[in-house]
Amino acid sequence: MYLVQDKGGAIALMLAALLFLGTWPAVLTLLERRGRLPQHTYLDYSITNLLAAVIIALTLGQIGDSTPEMPNFITQLGQDNWPSTLFAMAGGIVLSLGNLSTQYAWAYVGLSVTEVISSSITVVIGTTLNYFLDDRINRAEILFPGAACFLVAVCLGSAVHSSNAADNTKKLSGSSSNSTSQTCNSRDQEVSKNLPDKDEPRDLEDGGLVSGSNINSEKAKVGTAEFLIQLENKRSIKVIGSNTFLGLSIVFFAGICFSLFSPAFNLATNDQWHTLNQGVPHLVVYTAFFYFSSSCFIVGIGLNIYFLYKPVLGLPRSSFTAYLKDWKGRHWALLAGLLCGFGNGFQFMGGQAAGYAAADSVQALPLVSTFWGIVLFGEYRRSSRRTYVLLVSMLFMFVVAVGVLMASSGHRKS
Repeated sequence: MYLVQDKGGAIALMLAALLFLGTWPAVLTLLERRGRLPQHTYLDYSITNLLAAVIIALTLGQIGDSTPEMPNFITQLGQDNWPSTLFAMAGGIVLSLGNLSTQYAWAYVGLSVTEVISSSITVVIGTTLNYFLDDRINRAEILFPGAACFLVAVCLGSAVHSSNAADNTKKLSGSSSNSTSQTCNSRDQEVSKNLPDKDEPRDLEDGGLVSGSNINSEKAKVGTAEFLIQLENKRSIKVIGSNTFLGLSIVFFAGICFSLFSPAFNLATNDQWHTLNQGVPHLVVYTAFFYFSSSCFIVGIGLNIYFLYKPVLGLPRSSFTAYLKDWKGRHWALLAGLLCGFGNGFQFMGGQAAGYAAADSVQALPLVSTFWGIVLFGEYRRSSRRTYVLLVSMLFMFVVAVGVLMASSGHRKS
């Protein structure tokens, strides 16, 4: 099987993982903003996420001869390594719960801030756990200042969200106050015709898009009150007037879940707690990633099928038949699963060589997500100067943090 042997290769893998893991959330956000139900999207995503793990295992995990110390993927499937297998599957479960939570948090809190807060929590908790699990192969004098930078970014991210929410409230109230009563009434009547009634059944059998999402109204400028109204009209998760603390609670829950999956995977591949019988080789990264992705797939499929019939957060009820008929945007959801799957695989391959604490530097993925959020979705467009200052400060802390965290990487002894 193929193993990364040098620090340069490990860092290259982590940079590729950073790009992939920062891009797939933008793809799912795009589908939600176009009106596709998150349950439908996540079911598609789960399929290709598992497929990526299978491809990696059957290619890189099968290259070269199998040895007793480093068995190939298929050879290791029949070995007595259940304790490590359970650690890998536990990591997949918490990752699936975290990903499932963030697909709702993106709508409530926004793509950029969601990724900032959840990733920062992941680094602060997960990096500390991985540092001790990895027998301190990373340089503490560099590693922990990097984690501190992420902690500062949590505070800045929360401030960005608060400031941007205030800006949006001001836009919506200003748009109303600057119009005459007659104009407002006329506009409200027009919007009411286009906005779907919350009590009206949605036509999910025709693809899961909200009725009225294909409105032929004049396109508003990004960042204006009219744009926010049009977006709310199209998207599947309705967020205007929602409780801010609900979204932040979901984000913090996701961050805690994310902080646990990498240490669990670390235990699965290195057996620091000596749970394997004597003579049984450690799980190779490809076998562990296969078990990890399998449990992630099972949890994701199971919960989202349940949410089809018992939806949460005001989403409409759907069915498995409606999901099968929903082809609008399916190719994007499948692409997102591949990006996430290969991104996680590259992260673990790099972590096996350079230490999982350093591999957590891919949690700087908000740099990528924020770029897509600004370019694709116009986040923070026409916001206040205070919001822009906070946003730049947050991104600066992330640039510093990822550099410091990568500089702390060591090399695992064979």
